[in-house]
Amino acid sequence: MRKFWGIFLVLVLVVSMVAVGCGQKQEPAKEEQKAQEAPKEEAKQETTGDVVKVGWIGSLTGDQAVWGQCEFNTVKMLVEEINAQGGLLGKKLEAIGYDTRGDAMEAVNAVRRLTSQDKVVAIIGPNASGQAIPISTVLEEMKVPDIATVATNPKVTVVDGKTKPFNFRVCFIDPYQGAVAAGYAVDVLKFKKAAVLYDVADDYSQGLTEFFIKTFTEKGGEIVAKEAFKSGDTDFRPQLSKIKTANPDIIFMPYFFKEVALSANQARELGIKAVLMGGDGWPSEVLLEMARDAVNGSYFVNHVDFDDPAVQDFKNRYMKKYDRKVELNGYLAHDAFLMFVDAVKRANSFDPVAIRDALETTNIQGITGNIKIGKDTHNPEGKEAAIIKIVDGKYVFQQKYSPSK
Repeated sequence: MRKFWGIFLVLVLVVSMVAVGCGQKQEPAKEEQKAQEAPKEEAKQETTGDVVKVGWIGSLTGDQAVWGQCEFNTVKMLVEEINAQGGLLGKKLEAIGYDTRGDAMEAVNAVRRLTSQDKVVAIIGPNASGQAIPISTVLEEMKVPDIATVATNPKVTVVDGKTKPFNFRVCFIDPYQGAVAAGYAVDVLKFKKAAVLYDVADDYSQGLTEFFIKTFTEKGGEIVAKEAFKSGDTDFRPQLSKIKTANPDIIFMPYFFKEVALSANQARELGIKAVLMGGDGWPSEVLLEMARDAVNGSYFVNHVDFDDPAVQDFKNRYMKKYDRKVELNGYLAHDAFLMFVDAVKRANSFDPVAIRDALETTNIQGITGNIKIGKDTHNPEGKEAAIIKIVDGKYVFQQKYSPSK
């Protein structure tokens, strides 16, 4: 009997050790899996038949986090507001967002998760063309529509003359924006010599550069210098020194606010007095904080006049909820959400393909202007650009402008 109990206790000890050992191996595996998941802003909620999920993707970390956070805040606020009013087609909405970290592959992975795991009916974002272009294959495979916010490269919605069936956007495109900047520089500011400093590794920057140069030279202007850098560079002095030698009237800088601030400061340090000009990658409170006097007197092309009466209600609601100013991306995210709601109502359905079909015939008044989607381009047609001048640390609206004027 004593021998039996001895054997029994040994077996219990062995089983316990095995059990403990298995438990120790399982926990790190769970933690590792959790760490590999993409950052998700909203905790996944229990899905019921009364909840419909809307996806969002964009940068919540990295250089453009300030824009992404504003976009997702806007979508969440609008979802809350529509739910408070009874929902959409009798159902509550839920916003689910993923951080793309500003990376194309992260954007593709995020769209796959939203469509295959979260079962969203539509996606809003991203703001960047470099992320918006590669997600189209997943959207087509899963048959879920996406409305890009500030992704302005033509290839976001059309490639080789073929319209991408599930890609839409709410903003105007780079050819238009580049032409607006060049036209305003020649026709209104009366400049004849321009230099261009651009990001050779970025689709957005390349697109604006191409169409700025095309329009500027067609209008009789001369491009006296064209210098390039790569995303992530922080020293622009070698390129700016060459530009200074060319003595331009204006320097076109078609890239994003952080690098605009760095290059503008360095340009002034080198004694360059030329007027600076850019596109919709400029407007951010961060630019004003980093560049200050270096960008005073500069111009940029924008999607909206920040002082337009049409945007004041949204600005006030956002400020009241988040206690901070709206970034440019918030206005476009607002109108992208309006496009989604309008499409659902006209389709009278949450079926993603029915929403896609309805998006093709969008014709609504947003806070950034009238949004009439071209069926053959999936772009808003006829949206005017706003020219903004930076004066004493403030964005001052100049006029609405189109290159034909």
